[in-house]
Amino acid sequence: MAPRPIIIDTDPGQDDAIAILLALASEELEVLGITVVAGNVPLRLTELNARKICELAGKPETQVFAGCARPLVRPLVTAEEVHGKTGLDGPDLPDPVMPLQEQHAVDWLVETLRAAPAAGITLCTLGPLTNVAAALVKAPDIAGKITEIVMMGGGFFEGGNVTPAAEFNIYVDPHAAQVVFTSGIKTTMHPLDVTHKALMTRDWIDSLKTLGNRTGTAAAAMLDFYERFDMEKYGEDGGPLHDPCVLAYLLQPGLFQGRDCNVQVEIGSELTMGMTVVDWWGVSGRPANCHVINQIDAKGFYTLIHDRLARLP
Repeated sequence: MAPRPIIIDTDPGQDDAIAILLALASEELEVLGITVVAGNVPLRLTELNARKICELAGKPETQVFAGCARPLVRPLVTAEEVHGKTGLDGPDLPDPVMPLQEQHAVDWLVETLRAAPAAGITLCTLGPLTNVAAALVKAPDIAGKITEIVMMGGGFFEGGNVTPAAEFNIYVDPHAAQVVFTSGIKTTMHPLDVTHKALMTRDWIDSLKTLGNRTGTAAAAMLDFYERFDMEKYGEDGGPLHDPCVLAYLLQPGLFQGRDCNVQVEIGSELTMGMTVVDWWGVSGRPANCHVINQIDAKGFYTLIHDRLARLP
């Protein structure tokens, strides 16, 4: 089969970095480009980090486009306390040589989707949904060329990780998330309810160091730094690895289970701003607009990442 064409929209972030590496290591996926948004750290760092990761993977030909530097309506909230001051604290990665593309990410999304074949393109969103929402507002016709949006974001029974009600990616730009959830585009959501069921172990992180390649060494250094925050916060033996769930779902959907639900985003209340209201039990009568994942084969998930990272330089 021909590889599945995808666009990755991201705010790297160590877990974003692992997701990008997983995509670039997988021949089943054709990464048409990476669009970058402000989120975990400001835009000037997320675009830099995306290029560092492409070069780490030996894929400097990958096109990276900088997008929105702030959310649609609200001030930017970042997460240096989780990801460090660079967003990729841990390894000492060299400054990238590959260029940042001159075109704005939103304009490139519109242009690329309009030119896509009838089968369309899958959007893999790993951060706030600002770029995607801005593109949909600017050019509503592109919705018909998006095969599916597969996102990491939200939570329901698990609650939030940045407020009691809201997960970080949705909280940063809840208005953008509401645009996406009301777009009519086929959407699959990987919330905290699934990512917290697949915790990294110390042995698994250490196993990356024995892959014998620079990617494994760098990935282990990223995750050594990254997991310490969640281990302290949640009192678990390991931290969740959120964003790679999106790419793993495309590669091995059998690792995941979920159900179709109606999902709405709270944009009116400061107390619950950014909450994803998931009608898991179908009590609202509103039609399903999202496939919500809540189960994962954690062993299979981590085996997939380990095996694919071994393919990279």
